[in-house]
Amino acid sequence: MMNDEEIFYSIALTRMTGFNLPVALQLYHTLGSSKEVYEHRDNIGDVMPDSSQHLRETIRNWDEALKRAAVEMEFIKKGNIKAITIQDADYPERLRECPDAPIILYYKGTADLNQQHVIDIVGTRRCTAYGQDLIRRFISDLRTMCPNVLIVSGLAYGIDICAHNNALEYGYETVGVLAHGLDQIYPPRHRSTAVEMVKRGGLLTEYMSQTEALPNNFRQRNRIAAGISDATILVESAYKGGGLITCRIAQEYGRDVFAFPGRIGDQFSEGCNNMIRNNTAALITSAADFVESMGWQTDSILRKAQQQGIERQMFPDLTDEEQSVVNTLVETNDLQINMMTVKTNIPIGRLTAILFSLEMKGVVKTLAGGTYHLIM
Repeated sequence: MMNDEEIFYSIALTRMTGFNLPVALQLYHTLGSSKEVYEHRDNIGDVMPDSSQHLRETIRNWDEALKRAAVEMEFIKKGNIKAITIQDADYPERLRECPDAPIILYYKGTADLNQQHVIDIVGTRRCTAYGQDLIRRFISDLRTMCPNVLIVSGLAYGIDICAHNNALEYGYETVGVLAHGLDQIYPPRHRSTAVEMVKRGGLLTEYMSQTEALPNNFRQRNRIAAGISDATILVESAYKGGGLITCRIAQEYGRDVFAFPGRIGDQFSEGCNNMIRNNTAALITSAADFVESMGWQTDSILRKAQQQGIERQMFPDLTDEEQSVVNTLVETNDLQINMMTVKTNIPIGRLTAILFSLEMKGVVKTLAGGTYHLIM
């Protein structure tokens, strides 16, 4: 763990360079510590001959930055917040490898940021029932296969908060990467989830207190979520969206990127389908797909799930005909009854009774237009 002095100067250095991370990192790595950058503030040109005249002049006056760092040190101590510098043993090792890693992170929580497996779940802020069901089923199944996974997302509306809530429900630790300081929660509606995450996961940010959630901060935050993770999973996304930005950053970092496919023409599946079509994301339809692709299938639970079929284990009390309907919806969800009778070869009269029975069992529900949706 770094001492308070190095934390103090790391806060000031970040402030001095105005989050110009390439410059900050060059100074840091050249001189070996933030304190050494401060000690050489008057002769940066000697240790970095290629540095610009602007940088040499800027780096001389630390007065304002040191005053701000002193305020932040007080906030950290009062808030029981852990400040992690880039050379700290607790710093996320995966993130440290990235060319634009923050010199310092602020963390409030209990989860190990260097856990065996870390995945980032991203997507639209306006997720549908389809996306919610995908996340619920994915996390519940993944939990039986790989218990040592840290779930990361951004605490935003939609896919983010759904991922956090399901992680907590199924016993995973989960970390929210924030686009602001730890003196606030945005959006405020997610405060109760954030409080629970601090106990069973954490909140992580590169921003000091009194930093508002400005639009550009969200893109900066996305690189941290991608950087601390082994893989990024896109659940639902429109043609444009923050989730797609995170996926692109993950690709630049050489991380695995996956996407769940959606129905053709659905607004919030367009981004996922485009990435799959363009081979910029690998298609997955289940936790088993993901685990196999990542090479994490080392325990007997996964092998048993693959042999028996996870879908059949989800609904063990179904008749053969009911299971046939479920299998059809697993393959192609959200079908109207006329299409379902073709796929299952069950007459419509009989199929209507079966679907009613499945609704009573909480397995399917009816959507607008007479479409039947499998609750996964």
